[in-house]
Amino acid sequence: MTAPSVDQLKKLLSETRNPNTYGLDEQDTLGIVSMINEEDQHVAQAVKSQLPAMAEAVEHIAAAFNAGGRLIYMGAGTSGRLGVLDAVECPPTFGVNPAQVIGIIAGGEPAMFVAQEGAEDDPDAGKTDLSAHHVTPNDVVVGIAASGRTPYVIGALAHAKQQGAVTIALSCNPNAAINEHAKVAITPEVGPEALTGSTRMKSGTAQKLVLNTLTTAAMVKVGKCYQNLMVDVKATNEKLVTRSRLIVMEATGCDEQTATRTLTDAEGEVKVAIFMIIAAQDAKTAKQHLKTTQGRLRDALKRVNDERR
Repeated sequence: MTAPSVDQLKKLLSETRNPNTYGLDEQDTLGIVSMINEEDQHVAQAVKSQLPAMAEAVEHIAAAFNAGGRLIYMGAGTSGRLGVLDAVECPPTFGVNPAQVIGIIAGGEPAMFVAQEGAEDDPDAGKTDLSAHHVTPNDVVVGIAASGRTPYVIGALAHAKQQGAVTIALSCNPNAAINEHAKVAITPEVGPEALTGSTRMKSGTAQKLVLNTLTTAAMVKVGKCYQNLMVDVKATNEKLVTRSRLIVMEATGCDEQTATRTLTDAEGEVKVAIFMIIAAQDAKTAKQHLKTTQGRLRDALKRVNDERR
């Protein structure tokens, strides 16, 4: 893909000037932050407009997880970093293998810390980076690009589509080029940035909201949540050990001593401990029931209640 002309760039919503902030540099400090905050108010509504597309994307992601597939994010710059961020937070939050949700950024790991702006211009690099992960039809690949035209992302999505993977495009510009390579297009149109072209602002915020929603909703659908509790959280530090106890207490109504003792018997598995208390079963039986329901705690509890009737 050739470099965009000035006229082409001007047509992108994310690159146009915002008439509400022409006087940004004339404001006092409170005025500057107020202008930025006023523009931020539009982000949630822009994301809300995309809920049907987001729900469709979640269905594909949950189906991929159930089939043993993966969710792979592809992006450059801010978009790539947001994908990596969402991916790395899934294992501690939902207890999944790090290979289940993957974030790939143009320029590789160094681009997480030092901008590698030229890395986004090569569609072949997107294809190559994704090829290294051996994409299959069981996978879902999400291409993230605020502009909707990033060559690196286009190359990755085109390759994913050729491999039979479900492709999803996330951009903040209508009629984005990446949509042509996607089964599902998510396009929260947040409008021009307060600082012209700085898509790490409203566009980045919208992308963060969408990505958080995709993974959280998909994980809920595959049984990583009970009520609204993170029952597959991994207690990898002292705060999370305490949180695990609190989750057990919230789900069962037990006291802290009971939660602590049961978690010990459950080898730290929150979901198992909750089942043990509610169903009055030992750890071995709890694990057997949860295995039968593919880890869905609510289904496991219903199953044991049905057996007792």
